[in-house]
Amino acid sequence: MSEPRPSDRHDASDSDETFAEIVDEATQRDPDLAVIEAGSRTLRAASGRPQADEVPARPADPEVDRALRAVERELAGRWGETKLEPSVARIAALMDVLGDPQRAYPSIHITGTNGKTSTARMIEGLLGAFDLRTGRYTSPHVQSITERISLDGAPMDAERFVEAYQDIKPYIEMVDEQQPYRLSFFEVLTGMAYAAFADAPVDVAVVEVGMGGSWDATNVIDSTVAVVTPISLDHTDRLGSTPGEIAVEKAGIIKQGATVILAQQPVDAAQVMLKKAVAADATVAREGMEFGVVSREVAVGGQLLTLRGLGGEYDNIFLPLYGAHQAHNAVVALCAVEAFFGIGAEQAGSLDADIVRKAFAAVLSPGRLEVVRSSPTVVLDAAHNPAGARAASEGISEAFGFSRLIGVVGASADKDVRGLLDAFEPIFAEVVITQNSSGRAMDADALATVAVEVFGNERVQVEPRLDDALEAAITLAEEEDEYAGAGVLVTGSVITVGEARLLLGRS
Repeated sequence: MSEPRPSDRHDASDSDETFAEIVDEATQRDPDLAVIEAGSRTLRAASGRPQADEVPARPADPEVDRALRAVERELAGRWGETKLEPSVARIAALMDVLGDPQRAYPSIHITGTNGKTSTARMIEGLLGAFDLRTGRYTSPHVQSITERISLDGAPMDAERFVEAYQDIKPYIEMVDEQQPYRLSFFEVLTGMAYAAFADAPVDVAVVEVGMGGSWDATNVIDSTVAVVTPISLDHTDRLGSTPGEIAVEKAGIIKQGATVILAQQPVDAAQVMLKKAVAADATVAREGMEFGVVSREVAVGGQLLTLRGLGGEYDNIFLPLYGAHQAHNAVVALCAVEAFFGIGAEQAGSLDADIVRKAFAAVLSPGRLEVVRSSPTVVLDAAHNPAGARAASEGISEAFGFSRLIGVVGASADKDVRGLLDAFEPIFAEVVITQNSSGRAMDADALATVAVEVFGNERVQVEPRLDDALEAAITLAEEEDEYAGAGVLVTGSVITVGEARLLLGRS
């Protein structure tokens, strides 16, 4: 691996002095807590300046904003992401007329049910730390459609996004005329991403599937590394009713001779993946076997990890994200990058540990147990299925220790809302039911009917408007002095989280 630049090196004596100074500052506090906090603060200092928020606001320039809104309207007029025709024929036709831009760079392809976007961000951060120019394509977005296509670790700016659309618009119209169905919203965005990555050009693309794998629009790339995050039940009407059935579709991203990085899976899903890997003559690395999380402990602002990758152990990693699930995402991301560089197969050795630490310490994942306000603390999490809700529940319970937690839940009508609410019931003292502005949103009264069955009538409040729901939850959290340690968790949908983020001033 490449050596770190001189400016990236962190002198051990400087680190020790900084650590000692921070501990001295905290001598009046609990000694153990002081040491843990000093450790995490030292690691954050070593990572350099924190990244800017990766959720862009509307363009300040009125002309650019109008142009972006025009593109958004045109895209909204196409099939939405939930209306699918299982075929890659249209996207393949678009790639053909564009000159197959997706073959101009190597790629890492990510599927799974939960954790895909966080894992993609971590992979992107690691690759960028090793001086590779990256392109990242993820979905859905939290606030701005431009978040979906990133270059060099930052969302494509609005002006460039508009240009990317205008550049391929004639080809989109050409394919529309030739196909039984027009290109969908997601297919057009995929085409934009692949073309933009080639135009940049990037050294490597990090690509998250939209849904499934085999017939997902992203699956016209031939990735040398296929990543499978944990598979659970979601989109069961389209992908299957068991993890094993869902895995059949998701295994479609495994290409001939690729390396598969397999997170911990249900047994039936793992069997499907391994069978597909054998058929494709692919190499498989399994979490819990070839790699894994060795240790982790809660630290101020995140967690401290020791990870075992394909090339050995990496210790003293500060990850500024909460929850055990993010630690597992981190080791999957680490191994994906190791595999991309050939570690564990083509060559021995490991990645430069200092660069790995620096990359992880700078990771952001908006809308994933993200703190957006204090007094009371308001946390956002985009959990939208039972498995995601369980991970969020465990993470917030471990990291925050609220004396009383108020939930704000707005979900989509096509989700397992009963399973979602069941997962949150043990940690919510009360829940405020609401709905977001999406046409897919479940009616607040209908969601409240299910919530009453789960929580009981006395613990459920209904506020159809999200702004009213946030105000009600914050009021409940501030209600009595004995609940000074109360907090609010906004969850149920990426759209709900994105709109709450705007209302709470994070843009």
